[in-house]
Amino acid sequence: MNHDASLPAPPGRTRRIVFPGLAIVALASGAFVVRGPLMMSAPRCMTGRWHGCFDTFNGVVLMTLVGLPLAALVVWALARRRCAAGVTWAWRMSLAEVGMVYGTVPFLWLTMMPGAAPGIAPVRVSLVPLRDLVTMGTLGIVGNLLVFAALGAFVPMRFAAMASVLRILALGAGCSVLVETAQYVLRLDRVSSVDDVLVNAAGAVLAALASRHWWRTAAQAAPDQPRPVPAPTG
Repeated sequence: MNHDASLPAPPGRTRRIVFPGLAIVALASGAFVVRGPLMMSAPRCMTGRWHGCFDTFNGVVLMTLVGLPLAALVVWALARRRCAAGVTWAWRMSLAEVGMVYGTVPFLWLTMMPGAAPGIAPVRVSLVPLRDLVTMGTLGIVGNLLVFAALGAFVPMRFAAMASVLRILALGAGCSVLVETAQYVLRLDRVSSVDDVLVNAAGAVLAALASRHWWRTAAQAAPDQPRPVPAPTG
């Protein structure tokens, strides 16, 4: 009788399998739910038309989903290169680098889309906290929470110096202030609101807390450099 066959899988291995599996299932489920609206933009996106694809919410989401295999390939290539060089945490670092970029750029694109009358409508600023929160609606709040969620989740996984809730809060708030300022300066016919900053920063912190188990510490930062090859003797 083979007693080894009944031994449970190591906890670390189980987490490495379960976490990506749950992420894939959640992504596939979300894509299935919104498959109708997304496919409306598919013809124009597939032909590379700007209008109706890259200037619409559905088009940007669709192209983000289509580009996921390429993003996964980049993660694989970076990790393989680091593994060959003997870098510690090669896969985690590669996933974090691609994830923080690929998970943030689409949301930034959406936030910088102009309204109905860019350059014509008067600029609008809302500096009273929580006043706009009640008018955002569920979709608006969720969207604002996700804008810098990837940044909050992956930055402390990549950079040990950022492994702090307060630093992630400052990073999320600072990036959000830059976005709101750009909307104001460029006159995109969007409201520059302090509530957007608050919710964006909260989303970054919540995502960081969700990934806290994979944060890098100062002790783990030292082995980032490739291991030196011993000089030949003789």
